[in-house]
Amino acid sequence: MNGALMIQGTASDVGKSLLVAGLCRLFARRGLSVCPFKPQNMSNNAAVAEGGEIGRAQALQARAAGLSPHVDMNPVLLKPEGERGSQLVVRGRVRGRVHARDWHRLRAAVLEEVLEAFHRLRRRFDLVLVEGAGGAAEVNLRAHDVANMGFARAAGVPVVLVGDVSRGGVIAALVGTVALLDADDRDLLRGFVVNGFRGDPALFAPAVPVIEERTGLPCLGIVPWFAEAVHLPAEDRLGLEARARRPREGAGLRIAVVDIPRISNFDDLDPLAAEPGVSLGLVGLHDSLDPATDLLILPGSKATCADLAAIRESGFVHEIHAHRRRGGHVLGICGGYQMLGRWIHDPEGLEGPAGSRPGLGLLGVETVLRREKTVRPVAGTDRLRGVPVSGYEIHLGESDGPDRARPFLSLDGRPEGAVSADGRVMGTYVHGLFVEDAFRRAFLAQLGATPSDLAFEDLLERTLDRLADHLEAALDVERLLAFALSAAPAQR
Repeated sequence: MNGALMIQGTASDVGKSLLVAGLCRLFARRGLSVCPFKPQNMSNNAAVAEGGEIGRAQALQARAAGLSPHVDMNPVLLKPEGERGSQLVVRGRVRGRVHARDWHRLRAAVLEEVLEAFHRLRRRFDLVLVEGAGGAAEVNLRAHDVANMGFARAAGVPVVLVGDVSRGGVIAALVGTVALLDADDRDLLRGFVVNGFRGDPALFAPAVPVIEERTGLPCLGIVPWFAEAVHLPAEDRLGLEARARRPREGAGLRIAVVDIPRISNFDDLDPLAAEPGVSLGLVGLHDSLDPATDLLILPGSKATCADLAAIRESGFVHEIHAHRRRGGHVLGICGGYQMLGRWIHDPEGLEGPAGSRPGLGLLGVETVLRREKTVRPVAGTDRLRGVPVSGYEIHLGESDGPDRARPFLSLDGRPEGAVSADGRVMGTYVHGLFVEDAFRRAFLAQLGATPSDLAFEDLLERTLDRLADHLEAALDVERLLAFALSAAPAQR
């Protein structure tokens, strides 16, 4: 078949990632070899893939297609570290730090690597489903774009435009996006999809001919709201609040997650949010921590030193120590683990001025940040409960100190993480731990939670299948396939 189709949006968070995941599962079930692709992603939610790291959304899409994640699926990943700078990851490996103003000189080289990765996938698969980033008509970025129309035009890939009706203003968003594109970009458009409709889709019917007339594009479907999407990993923090529920009545165990500014890999929380006996909620740095909280989680961070400073400047450091004095449990994951220690040493100035910064002092460890990045899948045993664990590491630096004599895990025979003398403060570099049902149940049971029979991996698979069913009923799938076949021939 050797086809390709790109899903672009009128804005961020209109459902592009979810649509690509669902279509990957849908076409894979039809017997096609299908592969996801995102030219350029900007997200601190990353996954370990063959060759390095990629955006978490592309790892989910690969799973939907029945594939292992590979760096070619997301050749450029920008991981924001501040208001203007990002870590640049190309084909899974860190290339340095870039500012937005640098992109004009990098664009040509980056686009070449993006196209090479895309054409490698085109040669291997029947169908490549491409996801855009942000909005398709960001005219201020168009000259240096490799994420949307800049890629689509260079690769000769047809485009379907998606708008989200639940955000409001979807008619203007679709019509306005098409109006802002230049003629050559508009020629790549094949149709539009209205996503996230709540209620009777027939109510939107009068708007369809208006949009079709103003854009010259056919409607390829009105997709109803898919509530079960909450079980699937969110790509960026726009979806984080939906994943972390507000505290709910009747839940036996209360878990609070510190909402740090540069939170990363927050899909670590998804299995906990799915547990029926757990109430999981975010707590802001300017909020008070509920004294009834059983477990406080400091999650991963893309800029550990900056987030540690934010915790101190906001005064939330006092909430953390008060929780500890009340006998509450604390878990730090990756950057959160580093913050729990006594010191963070940054001799090379990787996260700001070179020097040392005091940590929260809840674990007897010190961290030294190094330039080389650890990116690897891991497996082993939980040292406290004796159950198998698996997950992945993505971090700068190493931690050591007296509390490392009480490791949290054993990975391939080596001790990992640290635990305080009384067992109430724990730290680990391993993301994805709570996906393992046996570990999650044992961990929560020790905190007093009622055991559940939740099988999280099965939940993900069922959700992807239901998403595929959902899209099959709502979209003109045969027309989408026909558009994919109109893509420029794959380069050999």
